[in-house]
Parts: sequence; structure tokens; C-alpha cells
Amino acid sequence: MEYLWSDKKRTFLGLPLSFTKYALNEERLFIETGFLNKVEDEVRLYRIMDVSLRRSFWQRIFRVGTIHCCSADKTMGDFDIVSIKKPKDVKEQLSQLIEEQRMAKKVTNREFMEHSFDDANDMDDTDDMH
Repeated sequence: MEYLWSDKKRTFLGLPLSFTKYALNEERLFIETGFLNKVEDEVRLYRIMDVSLRRSFWQRIFRVGTIHCCSADKTMGDFDIVSIKKPKDVKEQLSQLIEEQRMAKKVTNREFMEHSFDDANDMDDTDDMH
């Protein structure tokens, strides 16, 4: 299988000395963990609802970062792509592929925003001031 991107979780000093591997193709993200007992997970990209980049002070020094993914996948749930090289580039590539898959699969993301009526009341308060 041909991957668009692959990397390993980076550890101390940004070195790839772990047993966690990440790979991405046009439709799925693969995460393999373990040495003696291996676990292979995958998530279909259209199931990822949101991605964000987190970079601690030490991660910035060693030029790595963590991408947090909010997912609707039942087995994976929300997950992190931890300490990878070029995290901004990977996040952008991932975001673009997610959108392409959502359009191809005609998937819509229904977001329910929980707002109290305080926002509406705040607007009424400003009207009273005039």
C-alpha cells in the first residue's frame, strides 16, 4: 500500500525511538503501536470531525508537535498523533484529505452548539442602555 505520509512517534530529543507508527493514505489514517503485542488501528478520514495542533515548549525546541483529532469513530474516539515531525504540514494535509473525503462521501458534519439564552439576553441589555 502506498502512503501519502508516514512517521514514528518521536521521543526525547525528537528521535524516532518508539514503537508507535503513523501512516496516511487518501482514505484512512493508520496507527500501529506495540513491540511484542502489536495493535493496528485505523480511522476513515471522513469520520474525523476536527483537528488541532498542540506544541509544548520542548516540542517546539525539537521541531515536533501533536495533532489532536476529534473523531466519530466508535473504536478510536478522540485520539492524538503524538510528537511527529513537520506537524503543521501534516495537519494541513490531513485537513485537506478530510474535506475531500467528506465531499466524496457526501458526509455532513452536524454540530450541535449548546447556547444558553444568555447571549440573547445580553443583546436585550444593550438595547436597554440606549
